[in-house]
Amino acid sequence: MSTPPSSALPDSVRREASGACLTVDLGAVQENYRRLGAEAKGAEVAACVKADAYGLGLSQVAPALLEAGCQTFFVAEPLEGAALRTLAPRADIYVLDGFFTPAAALYRDYALRPVLATRMQIEDWLAFTGDAGLLPAGLHFDTGINRLGLSAAEVDWLLQDAEVKARLDIRLVMSHLACAEETESPLNAAQLARFRDCRAAFPEAKASLCNTAGVFLGPDYHFDLVRPGVGLYGGNPMHGRRESPFQPVAHVAARVLQVREIAKGETVGYGATFTAPSPRRIATLAAGYGDGIFRRVGGDKPQAEVVISGRRAPMVGRVSMDLITVDVTGLPEEAVKAGMMAEILGAALTVDHLATAAGTIGYEVLTRLGNRYHRSYKTTEPETARGADQAAVSAKDH
Repeated sequence: MSTPPSSALPDSVRREASGACLTVDLGAVQENYRRLGAEAKGAEVAACVKADAYGLGLSQVAPALLEAGCQTFFVAEPLEGAALRTLAPRADIYVLDGFFTPAAALYRDYALRPVLATRMQIEDWLAFTGDAGLLPAGLHFDTGINRLGLSAAEVDWLLQDAEVKARLDIRLVMSHLACAEETESPLNAAQLARFRDCRAAFPEAKASLCNTAGVFLGPDYHFDLVRPGVGLYGGNPMHGRRESPFQPVAHVAARVLQVREIAKGETVGYGATFTAPSPRRIATLAAGYGDGIFRRVGGDKPQAEVVISGRRAPMVGRVSMDLITVDVTGLPEEAVKAGMMAEILGAALTVDHLATAAGTIGYEVLTRLGNRYHRSYKTTEPETARGADQAAVSAKDH
């Protein structure tokens, strides 16, 4: 008798057989998209869906964004664009890495628009379109981030060569802000001025300068199109801003495998990095750095927390590949038992909470979430219920 693949098992069985679960709230993605539209009123809101929609699943996220009204998407690589085209047959799809000659057929067959960022890419694109016919593209101007984009010398070359310019069908001109999350940075205004000069040479093309954080710099930065990424997925783009303007999208929960009592002076985990200052109760959860939970967030000084039965508890001891240890001494015994689920990410503990504990940013938290989770997708619960749940957690903490 042949054994059926695990994917053929009922979803309820696969969920119960998983140590940890990732639930992606597609309704929250749509709500965040609408929030950005309200903030950038008058500009088209595109969506960055590179890196498998920031790790949350392109095949599920892209249709939700289409349903919310999105018609322009940005990916990093042409293969990402080809995958997206099967989901969004009529959308405009821009490839941020530009044009790769060996992948030329992908751009033609899947109607992908390269965002040309170097003189060599422009020349390669023109060589290709000389045979394939005029095809739409974008231009990326570097205005101060010094990472990717046409340099000042390359811009001068392009604008002075009327023949080259005439052979390009430019539908989008863009640049990228280096310090958009720092609202007082003088570089924002400097980049804005440089971008205005560049886009003036292509008045018929749409212009785009803003990522998520840039949207909140005000209407001078919005131009024709904004292209948010992390905000769509629940990340807070603004440094020093206590409350995120976005709804959480990624909800991660891990199963409690064991609860044990340890004596004062005993240690927990690899490297014995945590020593119990008094008798403690330690819960072990079925998730670890193999699931994208950073190894450094435990250790001797707890930096990250989980929520069990509506109460917060700190991670202690070093995070290992498959396991996290949590100090649940302060929780009632009946509140933490083997088989229960502990929230690692969600309404109370956002991607930015975990990012801060790990000394990184929400983008990295999202894109590191692994493939081992049992994944499911849902629509947003009513806002009143979400607020009540979060308030209940806060009330139990104080």
